[in-house]
Amino acid sequence: MHPEDLARDHTIYSCVMGSRAFGLATDGSDTDRRGVFVAPTPLFWRFEKPPTHVDGPGEERFSWELERFCELALRANPNVLECLHSPLVEHIDDTGRELLSLRGAFLSRRVHDSFTRYALGQRRKLEVDVRTHGAPRWKHAMHLLRLLMSVGDLLRTGELTIDVGDRREALLAVKRGEVSWPEVEAWMARLGAETDEWSHRTPLPAEPDRRRVEDFLFRTRRASAGQD
Repeated sequence: MHPEDLARDHTIYSCVMGSRAFGLATDGSDTDRRGVFVAPTPLFWRFEKPPTHVDGPGEERFSWELERFCELALRANPNVLECLHSPLVEHIDDTGRELLSLRGAFLSRRVHDSFTRYALGQRRKLEVDVRTHGAPRWKHAMHLLRLLMSVGDLLRTGELTIDVGDRREALLAVKRGEVSWPEVEAWMARLGAETDEWSHRTPLPAEPDRRRVEDFLFRTRRASAGQD
């Protein structure tokens, strides 16, 4: 089976991500699509296993196989967790709805380390741009601020909300280069300090509910095996 056929024929959940999901879209924004597919169980009985992810079909579309998706979500991967919470769902079936019902099972205090580590990597790239070109890529600076806001809210409330709401205009001003880099740096430092503070008081559990997720995966695999 061709990888794109897996994404085309076996997707259980797909959504729009990027600026459109974050509430930061402008006229020139792309439409980034993400999805989760379930590879038929018999494919795992061969020496050559199905892919863990698929690019396409079409541009700006990327999908994960369910097991890989769950593994990454249990590790608090920012991109995967945000995919689970997109307000722009394009396709979902019964298995996809059960996956979304497990959103809380994936959330834990691990988000502090994973989101902070990801943010640090993005911050270093921005600093390289400043040293090389005298300014960062402002769009990337905006999205880093958004990420820091998101994880701060998550640690504070126990819920992941990815639409920026009333912070939209302030963030878009950063994207347009209307905020100086020192001001952006200070904003990032303030958000980072708030995140660190909330990591000690968060209502999130210490660990995700791995057993609940694994039970869902097992039942999904068994149901798929019975269909073939």
